[in-house]
Amino acid sequence: MTGVKNFTDEEGFGFMTAASAPRIPVLMYHEIRGEAETASPLAVAPDVFGSQLAYLHEAGFSTLTAGELAAFLSGGAGELPERPVVLTFDDGYGDFYTAALPVMKRYGFTGTLFQTTGWVGRTDVATRMLNWRELTEIEQAGVEIGAHTVRHPQLDQLSEQDLRDELYTSKSALEDHLGLAVPGLAYPYGYSSRHVREVARELGYTYAYVVGNAMTTGAAGTFAFPRLTVRRATTADGFRDMVNGVDTFELRGARMLTKGFAVVRRARSALKLGQEPAWYREAKAEDLAYPAKAADQDAAAADSAAEAAE
Repeated sequence: MTGVKNFTDEEGFGFMTAASAPRIPVLMYHEIRGEAETASPLAVAPDVFGSQLAYLHEAGFSTLTAGELAAFLSGGAGELPERPVVLTFDDGYGDFYTAALPVMKRYGFTGTLFQTTGWVGRTDVATRMLNWRELTEIEQAGVEIGAHTVRHPQLDQLSEQDLRDELYTSKSALEDHLGLAVPGLAYPYGYSSRHVREVARELGYTYAYVVGNAMTTGAAGTFAFPRLTVRRATTADGFRDMVNGVDTFELRGARMLTKGFAVVRRARSALKLGQEPAWYREAKAEDLAYPAKAADQDAAAADSAAEAAE
């Protein structure tokens, strides 16, 4: 690719720029379940998901993994297809195996699953989570597996030890069970900080994704690539606009809300530096309930973003 140069941002993370830098849609999914099965506004019904992938196929999009895109944008490794798109899935819900993967195989698509390791094999919660056998089959089907921490906490609010435990333990658990390197990370809720990103790099991650609700470019930095949230309320027209780079009112509203949350979290973190948040202490003591609690927090954040966009 000509006209491309590598730079280093103010936090020491490499990025790439060019006069015609590519803008790639990286889609973020959660549950692939119908409204009768889950009340989460982040869930996408299986038939809608199928229609979305059918559109990508008919429109000539080609998929690559989050890791492949990160390698290209951070150093120019590999080549991008003519119409690239990345499919990512957070948390590790069991419906990825039963509802998403078959559709992806139908169209020859790949993607990246960011797995919360503390939830692997859970069946005693409202939504069944993936087990290690399924994760092995998913990886063998060509889907990249990335880390999404152990308990899905807000990483920028944790003590130093808890932060390191979450990032290290989730990465090592995936590597030990799957027998492969896990270089990628998605921050729960998209929340990070300069320090979180530095620790992630120190522990061996080579790239990470936030939420952002914007198209991905090399200018974002290798530890803060943005993604676009696909939710239940995403219409067919909205989905087409999203993957074709239209900056919709909904996306702008979501970004404004994210900036507001960032200010609040930084202030909260400064006031309680080194202290273990009560909600995280409860999460470690009540692991049985935590997936449902995290899903509720995701849903609340999605509702707030939708209200801000109205």
